Amino acid sequence: MAAWVTEYVIPHEKSVRAWLARHASQEDVDDLIQETYSRCAALDSVDHIDRPDAYFFSIARNLLVHRLRRARIVPIEAFAEIENFQDEMRPSPEHEAGDRIDYRRMLALIDGLPERRRRIVRMRKIDGYSQREIADMLGVTESIVENEIFRGVQAVQRAWRDSEAQTEARLSELESRENRT
Repeated sequence: MAAWVTEYVIPHEKSVRAWLARHASQEDVDDLIQETYSRCAALDSVDHIDRPDAYFFSIARNLLVHRLRRARIVPIEAFAEIENFQDEMRPSPEHEAGDRIDYRRMLALIDGLPERRRRIVRMRKIDGYSQREIADMLGVTESIVENEIFRGVQAVQRAWRDSEAQTEARLSELESRENRT
């Protein structure tokens, strides 16, 4: 559970904390975040959670609403705003489009790997098969699968970084040209 919280919940703390800060004191925000983590860590299973970011936010929001209900004096505007809140965690259309472009770019990088490595990386990272399942399906050892995944992911990361560096260099070059004119 700790690994799930670390990978899927903690990256969203900053945005949830920022939203809470608009509605509660810093001390309350810290308490609410801690209680939210406690609730996530106490889950028996996360299979029912499709969007960990929205789930994390919902717990924090519900805890805030509960706290406001218990408070003696609450500005009605604050309570109404929280009750009518629409999911701020939903990505913008631009962000979704960017994510789709990045996904296609990543698939293209995976497709550039050698055949066996490409197949194994796709089966593990895209299709979600376990290393044991892949080894059984391909008739190889788990250590071969593990090594191919490791090397494949390293190659994709390296190609991604190189592509990003080339893009940055091109942008810098264009900016330099614009500044000279």
